[in-house]
Amino acid sequence: MKAVAYYEPKAISESDSLIDVELPEPTAGERDLIVHVHAVSVNPVDTKVRKSRKAEGGQPVVLGWDATGVVKSVGSKVTMFKPGDRVWYAGNLIRPGTNSEYHAVDERIVGRMPKTLDFADAAALPLTSITAWELLFDRLEVPTEKGGKSGSLMIVGAAGGVGSIMIQLARKLTGLTVIATASRPETQAWVKELGAHHTVDHTKPLAEELKRIGIPEVEYIASLNQTDHHFPQIAESLAPQGKVGLIDDPELFDVRLLKRKSGSLHWELMYTRSLYDTADQIKQHDLLCKVAEMIDDGTLRTTAGEHFGKVNAANLKRAHALIESNRAKGKIVLEGFGV
Repeated sequence: MKAVAYYEPKAISESDSLIDVELPEPTAGERDLIVHVHAVSVNPVDTKVRKSRKAEGGQPVVLGWDATGVVKSVGSKVTMFKPGDRVWYAGNLIRPGTNSEYHAVDERIVGRMPKTLDFADAAALPLTSITAWELLFDRLEVPTEKGGKSGSLMIVGAAGGVGSIMIQLARKLTGLTVIATASRPETQAWVKELGAHHTVDHTKPLAEELKRIGIPEVEYIASLNQTDHHFPQIAESLAPQGKVGLIDDPELFDVRLLKRKSGSLHWELMYTRSLYDTADQIKQHDLLCKVAEMIDDGTLRTTAGEHFGKVNAANLKRAHALIESNRAKGKIVLEGFGV
């Protein structure tokens, strides 16, 4: 089968940082689906793993976690899917990735794909939907009742993949005022289009930007990138007894800045359940099925930003480079394999 992989961690500018390869098709474990992959998207985690993970046993590293496709075959203990089902999922961090024509994945972290989206537009959503949902509702414990909890949520770095779906979830499912940070006219327009009540510029002091829009402090803050850079302003902007959630890999920062406000700090990694084979992995199946329903009833929309063509080394290198520039808007999707 066709795949894109690498052998040594290298800068994306290197010619062999990602290469086109031929690999054997995977075999299914007891609870695995073998999926014929139709489309994928690229996330910051792809670039982080590419820079750090080495090949083992002479086998190349295949990246990619978001995928949409059609079930080709199933393992002996699979109960929820059958060959021919259209599925979407975000994979497992420590198994081979989705940048391959066929892929093995545990059914418990797979959902039924939305009926109203094509494979490419759907591929933009699984990883970011799980991350945004878990951060908002499991980690920060934001109430999901539309007319319930009042107050504000500030999303730092809101124009990327996670922010793009988090804006929609917060607007549709909570009563919070949603403040999105974005620094360029095109990203500010994007987050407003997705439903943000207000936009502020994260290249300026966040506390001053909040005062400019008449909201001097916020009860919830989701920091999605460059947390170490923004953290002093995050702490200043947080309301007493507020909550901060983050998903990135920041340099060290002084968490003591939260003490006077009794602020709490929460981490979200959507791979925790699959990494530790937790008993509640099925929640990610349920979540993906719920998001598919919300797409199909018009509550949510795809966050696909750019279509980079087929899944091959050249196009994936372009996608990695754009993500590393921190200038991506929405999600980068690729569809089909070849040149």
